[in-house]
This record gives sequence, structure tokens and C-alpha cells, in this order.
Amino acid sequence: MKILVVGGAGYIGSHMVKMLLEQGHAVKTFDNLSSGFQDAVLGGDFIRGDLADQAKLDEVFDAHQPDAVMDFASHIRVDESVKHPDKYYFNNVSNTLNLLNAMVRHEVEYFIFSSSAAIFGEPEYVPIDQAHPKNPLNPYGRSKWMIEQILEDYERAYGLKSTCLRYFNAAGADPSGLLSERHEPETHLIPLALQAISGKRGGICVYGRDYDTPDGTCIRDYIHVVDLCAAHGMALGRLMATGLSRRYNLGNGQGYSVQEVIDAAKRVTGYKMKVIDGPRRPGDPARLVADPTPAREELGWVPAYPDLETIILHAWESLGVRLLSERKRRVA
Repeated sequence: MKILVVGGAGYIGSHMVKMLLEQGHAVKTFDNLSSGFQDAVLGGDFIRGDLADQAKLDEVFDAHQPDAVMDFASHIRVDESVKHPDKYYFNNVSNTLNLLNAMVRHEVEYFIFSSSAAIFGEPEYVPIDQAHPKNPLNPYGRSKWMIEQILEDYERAYGLKSTCLRYFNAAGADPSGLLSERHEPETHLIPLALQAISGKRGGICVYGRDYDTPDGTCIRDYIHVVDLCAAHGMALGRLMATGLSRRYNLGNGQGYSVQEVIDAAKRVTGYKMKVIDGPRRPGDPARLVADPTPAREELGWVPAYPDLETIILHAWESLGVRLLSERKRRVA
């Protein structure tokens, strides 16, 4: 198939591009490089452009005539969305509408959307199933929930078929070591811990040790980025085969606490890190764990790397490859 991957130079998008190419698809990557890296796109055609540029979108759709679109082009930082909601509503909602409208104009019917567990807000129960009430607590979560609702309207009006994949905590890296998590600034726990171990940062902060959990730290559901990408491929195949729009929660169905992640990082690497205790952050729920049963039953999706230590190992190995590459470039 011909697949347009929007935001394909970012963390999850670049892993998706690599997987699609390995599966034999013709892949076009569209990215403005505001947070992605062109060297993370390991093949196919790269098109630098912005979703705000509707003329550029028409040019891309005219030239490449994709069979389907995968969208990874959202801003993702909760704290930033609270401080700058305009940035999040413009990019995550307005720009996504530009993309959907281009699809409608060019009669592209199939859309895979990167949604988020942030649409659920403070959980009323765990594990969180797909029927859980949607009550996002911040502009980031609201922007994702808005697009999910817009997609229902676009299907009724224009016949656009979609699958929304609600991520819990994406983590890890491609086992080859060729790709890694490269957010700037980094906000995710596992890469922060590994950066502290490698000396790239002074330490790591634990925000609160008084939650109602076994060790007092927050519990999250970590899902390997390769498993996320596999779910995207399966979701697209099912969407095109059945024409039935769906929504899926993607997680392992098992939670690990912040302290468990820190301890696992120490075991995997054999090194220690400086740990600083800080106050709770506003809006951090004690537990966020997915119920991925529908994705497993309908897509046949079974995570290949559910083990926390494997997730951390792949992230650690990819960080080492990237640091070595950076040193070589400095020497050259």
C-alpha cells in the first residue's frame, strides 16, 4: 500500500515508518521537523511541510495519492498544553482538521489516529476499558478527545473511516538500536532515568511518594514502541478489510510504579543514579493501567515485548548507539 505517515520523523512515527518499509509498503513521510529528526526517517520519501499549509497538503496528495494516512503529528506535553493551550488547539485540532479535509478532497478513506489515555482524565476505576468516561483534565487530552469526536462526524458526513489508538505510556526503542527516543526536552520516565545513569543529567526526580500504591509512587502502564507500531499496522489492515471504524486502548494491562522503573533501570544497566524526592505534580493520578482486551480480541494483537526490563534494555542500547554516534560526529 501507499501510506502517508504524518509526523513520521518523531519518536513513534519514525519507528512506524521503519516497520512499514520492512513490510514492503510505499511510505511517504510528511513532517515539519519542529520536534522530529530527519535522520530518524530510515527510508521512503521525506517531505518537509506543515499541516497548516493546505496548498502543500494538496500538492502531496496530488503527487502521491496515498491509500491511507497515519497521523503522529501532535504536540504531546501535558504541562506545556496547560501553559500554552493555543499552541495545542492550533496544532492538534486545527492542523488535524486541515489534514482530514485534504483527505476528503482527495478521496482518501482510511485514517489511523494517535490518540491518548489522557482523554479519560482521573480514572474512576482501573484497568481503564474503552467504556470508561471521557473527562480529559488538560488541553492536550481535550485536543485528542475533540479529534475522536470530529472523526465520528466526518464518517457520518464524508464516509471517512478511522481507527483511534489510545496510548498509555510509550517506551523502549527498536531492538536494532537504530532508533531511539529523542524528545527535547525529555519528559518521559524511562529515558530520564537512563540519562541520569549515563551522566547526561544530574539525577531523576520522583514526584510524590505518598500515593495509594504499594510503594507510594505512581503506577503506569508501559508499552513498547514496536508493539504500538504493530498495533497500528494491524488496525489499518482491519480497517481496510472491514470498513468499520474502531477505538482501542493500547497498553500491556499491567502497571509498574515509578520506583519499580528506577529499580529495573539499575538492574538492566548495572549502574546507579541520583534520585531526588519532590512534591506531587498536580493532576497525576495514582494509577493508569489499560484494559487492552478489545485490541487483543479484534486485532489479534499480542505485545512481543511486554516485560519492563526488555523495554528498558532496548532503550538503553539505543541510547548507547546514539551517544556513540554523537561522539563520532564531534570528533569528525
